[in-house]
Amino acid sequence: MKFATVTKSAILGLSLVLASSAFAAGNKASLHLNDATNVNGTTLKAGDYKLEWDGSGPNVDLNIMQGKNVVAKVPAKVVDLSSPAANSAAVVTKNNDGTKSLAGARFEGKKFAIELGESSDGIQAGSSK
Repeated sequence: MKFATVTKSAILGLSLVLASSAFAAGNKASLHLNDATNVNGTTLKAGDYKLEWDGSGPNVDLNIMQGKNVVAKVPAKVVDLSSPAANSAAVVTKNNDGTKSLAGARFEGKKFAIELGESSDGIQAGSSK
C-alpha cells in the first residue's frame, strides 16, 4: 500500500516537472524587426530579438531582449489563433508621424500569438497590419 502511494506521488511529481519544462519552453520566442520600431516608449533598431514572458496568459509581462539585456518591457496578452500561424512575423502598425510601433508577434506553426498592450485588436494568422 505504501509503495503504491509513493509511486503515485512520484509519477504525479514527475508529470508536473515535465509539464512545467514543456510550458517554460513555450514562453520564449524569436522576433525579427525589419525597421526601427517603437515599443512602450523605446525605439528598437532593426534586428533580431528574443521574447520572454511569464505566465500562461492571457495577461503576461513581456520582456524583449537583445542578447542577455532586456531592452523593453511591456504588458501583453497571449491570444489563441484558430489555426497555426503560417510564418513568424512582427505585427507592426504605422503611426501618423510615420514611425512604427510593435503591436504583437506570431510564431510559425504555433496556435497562439502575442498582442502588446492592454487592448486587443485581434491578431489573426495571416494578418498583416
